[in-house]
Amino acid sequence: MFETVASANWATGACAIAEVTGDFWQCGHMDALTGRRTWRTLEPYHGAIYFVPEAGEEYASLGITDRMAGYFASRAAAMGAVRASVVIATFFNFDHDFVRRSMDGVWERTTPQQLVDARLRAADRMLRANVLSGVEPERLGRAAELARIAAEAACERPEGRPLFAGHAALEWPDDDHLVLWHAQTLLREFRGDGHIAALVEAGLNGCEALVTHGASGDVPAKVLRESRQRTDADWSAAVESLRQRGWIDEHGVFTDLGRDSRAAIEDATDRMAMGPYAVLGIDRCAELRQLVRPWSAALAGVFTR
Repeated sequence: MFETVASANWATGACAIAEVTGDFWQCGHMDALTGRRTWRTLEPYHGAIYFVPEAGEEYASLGITDRMAGYFASRAAAMGAVRASVVIATFFNFDHDFVRRSMDGVWERTTPQQLVDARLRAADRMLRANVLSGVEPERLGRAAELARIAAEAACERPEGRPLFAGHAALEWPDDDHLVLWHAQTLLREFRGDGHIAALVEAGLNGCEALVTHGASGDVPAKVLRESRQRTDADWSAAVESLRQRGWIDEHGVFTDLGRDSRAAIEDATDRMAMGPYAVLGIDRCAELRQLVRPWSAALAGVFTR
């Protein structure tokens, strides 16, 4: 049903990879922002799984009743029964002790495979409740086909992307709505691992990354700080470190250097994430966005419930 992407076939689609450098894939005919736009459009289709009640219900059936324990364990389960230290490393910006508390005893109550299966069941219930009613099967099948082409292309380049690689090793589901969900899961984790690489290369730790994210204005700093359970001491140290580096001023506002540095991180993330979308090509990326946009819009509502 789906087009196969061979390891030597990264030059397929409407756009070709012009060259491979030591850092990024360069595509001569596609702006890296095309990948960002496509990821953003599809992200709610995957990301709602972290907010819907169906997920909490499925994890609770396995004995995982704490919401954040469910979040950490269900997302990390694709890597196996990893220690909290691995979750700290791959999730990057959460308070370390918070992760340790959340992961404490998880693998004594359930197994990684049980959590992987529970998350897929939750995704199935979520999509049936919020998306599938009235959706034309042909449109859903086409969206799943396009997203899988990009995701399978990403699977040819797992190096340096541990969280992505764990998810890439999972079996593909059969139903189109879940194929689309799994494909976006892969593309999301592929981009996320690249984003962490860009943050590390810029010399930022997890809390400093949150401060710069807040200073960019995309998400309120208070929300970032509280959701990642960052302590007053950590946050203050990160602010002071960035002030000394000249990235923010005494009011916590970006300087020109800080704004340019954060933009460089985002640009690097876009470049490292663009390979799968380049395989898909400009026209098919646009088609995929057009197909999924109303379904993502329907799921975006769960973020504000």
